[in-house]
Amino acid sequence: MPCWVSLMTRDLPAGQEFYAAVMGWEFRDTGDGLSVAFRDGTPVAGIGAPAPSPGLPVGWTPYFAVDDADVTAARVRERGATVAVGPLPFGTGRAALAADPDGAVFGFWQGGVIPDWSVGRGSAPAWLELRTRDAFAAAIFYGQVLDWADDSTGCCTVSYEHDRVVLRHGRDTVARITGGAIEADPDPHVRPRWHTHFHVPDLEAAVERATALGGSVASPVQTTGTSRSVTLRDPDGALFTAVAANTA
Repeated sequence: MPCWVSLMTRDLPAGQEFYAAVMGWEFRDTGDGLSVAFRDGTPVAGIGAPAPSPGLPVGWTPYFAVDDADVTAARVRERGATVAVGPLPFGTGRAALAADPDGAVFGFWQGGVIPDWSVGRGSAPAWLELRTRDAFAAAIFYGQVLDWADDSTGCCTVSYEHDRVVLRHGRDTVARITGGAIEADPDPHVRPRWHTHFHVPDLEAAVERATALGGSVASPVQTTGTSRSVTLRDPDGALFTAVAANTA
């Protein structure tokens, strides 16, 4: 299941200032250009700024817990996808970055996970969403690579609902895969990607703070019976979605 999300940015202090104002996060530096965001004392996400590079892609990346990073890397390559980095020792475990056959970037992690960090609960993201061209093909790829829907106790279950694939861990929806809306367009903002949705207490306040600090609004406000959401772009170009409860 998803076990972490991390942002790669070019300017760590500027990224911390932006997300502290928009999301209400506090940060603790861990060294080597990395920091961890906290909300109410609980870990939320990681932010890192590697060595400067003109071509460095910025964006939010989900990480998935695996039993064996080497086995997962081999499965990725066997299915025509790319392992870009690792698996490498990192902290108390091993991590790797990969891209699926359509180019959406994701990571996987072998090792201990943060207790009580679970998508859809507490300070963790509200949910993850893969926006891709073929939701069914993507579900098969990730299912085979990450052991979704096998018979082991505690594994995720996959279902197809309302033209999208839904991944659940127990009763919690942790990820969705949507397809069909993205064409083969060279615009980097519409390429297949994993998208992170974060809870905010006040949607309008989050938008106001984001734009005041050099961010921008990347979508209209979407309203459902239970929530209101809008996609934002931070000053470095990373996309994320702010989600607030619909109190109307």
